[in-house]
Amino acid sequence: MSRSVALLFAAACGMAVASIYFAQPLLDSLAREFGLRHSSIGIVITVTQLCYALGLFLLVPLGDLLNRRRLILCHMLLSVLALTVVGTAPAAPVLLAGMAVIGFLAVVTQTLVAYASILAAPSERGRIVGLVTSGVVIGILLARTFAGILTDIAGWRSVYLVSAAMMLLMVAALFKVLPREEREKTSMTYSQLLRSVIDLFVQERILRIRAAFALLIFAAFSILWTSLVLPLSSPPLSLSHTAIGAFGFAGVAGALAAARAGRLADRGFGEWTTGIALTLLIVSWLPISYAEKSLSVLIVGVMILDLAVQAVHVTNQSILFTVRP
Repeated sequence: MSRSVALLFAAACGMAVASIYFAQPLLDSLAREFGLRHSSIGIVITVTQLCYALGLFLLVPLGDLLNRRRLILCHMLLSVLALTVVGTAPAAPVLLAGMAVIGFLAVVTQTLVAYASILAAPSERGRIVGLVTSGVVIGILLARTFAGILTDIAGWRSVYLVSAAMMLLMVAALFKVLPREEREKTSMTYSQLLRSVIDLFVQERILRIRAAFALLIFAAFSILWTSLVLPLSSPPLSLSHTAIGAFGFAGVAGALAAARAGRLADRGFGEWTTGIALTLLIVSWLPISYAEKSLSVLIVGVMILDLAVQAVHVTNQSILFTVRP
């Protein structure tokens, strides 16, 4: 797999997954726009993430059944429509419905990562998966910067409408690059495929362990980034959307620092990398606890946390793709 194609996969993953994180720095604006309380505005994030989980179970297995090229392009085109619905939503129910569909379809990210692992040679799988999943984490983090800047310039709706236009351009790029695969389709039915996901979880101990790691690291990740906007936007800090979104750059720096995790996994150091990263994740909460007292200390904590999350995420995927290729 060429580096340019891997980078395009990374960009597509980042763009797709960013769509479910745009709302995090915009929660205060959405609360004012639709008359929702701060105590309940988090439902926007919850609905999106729950539907993302549902999409992981219902849509990702289709990659074993259908033509992956068509599946990826179809998901991304439907995402363009969902982003447009959110950007033009007249009321809270329409907003939540659009967010639900965005979350459901954003799992195209995982289809792309799995596809990249198949196209890559075994000796470079960890490196390629590391590069593509770096796009995922960077997309999640830069979503806040992108959303913050656009909101201050043209309002929160512009975030989703501009994203829809960019997604359409990405579809055109992938249409030219994605291979027209010639492969045998699985003999399993869709219902058998869904059941096989549960069977794999039962049969593979390493999958259960790595799933637990994934649950815990992204719980920590979401706890930080979902709630951070509220203290930063409130007195005495009262930061703008652009300033809050700029914290995404600190997260990107941390994620990029973890780029070698995939190569370490290729060399057999995946378990060591995971252990060190989980230790750093715990340590990161100390500087983060000073969020309202020192922004510079908070930035250090954000960088450490995102480095740790990305390192565990990459080693998770690299190790799992070698169990049953």
